[in-house]
Amino acid sequence: MASNPTPLVNGEKASRREQILAAAAELFAHHGFHGVGIDDIGAAVGISGPALYRHFRSKDSMLGEMLNSISLYLLDGGTARAEQVVDPREKLTELVKFHVEFALEHPALITVQERNLANLTDTDRKQVRALQRRYVEIWVQAISDAVPGVGERHARSAAHAVFGLINSTPYNRHLGDDELAELLGKLALGALRAAT
Repeated sequence: MASNPTPLVNGEKASRREQILAAAAELFAHHGFHGVGIDDIGAAVGISGPALYRHFRSKDSMLGEMLNSISLYLLDGGTARAEQVVDPREKLTELVKFHVEFALEHPALITVQERNLANLTDTDRKQVRALQRRYVEIWVQAISDAVPGVGERHARSAAHAVFGLINSTPYNRHLGDDELAELLGKLALGALRAAT
């Protein structure tokens, strides 16, 4: 499986700000948001903790930017995949592939989002939730179009169930990435097609 740049890194070479976010994501995933200090993040990127304040106001702002970036990455990627394909079943397959690729390539980001949404400021939480809702709507439309007879409520529930399945990857490393991607794709599509 080809590796894509992290949603926190734009372009070929990561800026210092992007390096800090990527390091913070790994630390937050392994030790929890409250278990990581500014000095820990600084040490992970080779600078002092206080030097981080040249890049971020606070650890809270780091988390906010991280989770907003993840959500925007998923929304943009899901939108692009959905717009590239006309056939409803192929569109659903492309969305599944996209989300599986994201989950396998960025397990730390999934863990951070799963565990730390409640640690966001109210403003960041609202922004993340709004982006997530828009991403879900892409899936709901794709499921509704691809699965005959599925209602909107069932499509929404099916989308969330499949996210749970795919997002379990940080805890499911019994297979290599290629084998796991294939298995997750089959399971997700099977579940979605059984949504009626």
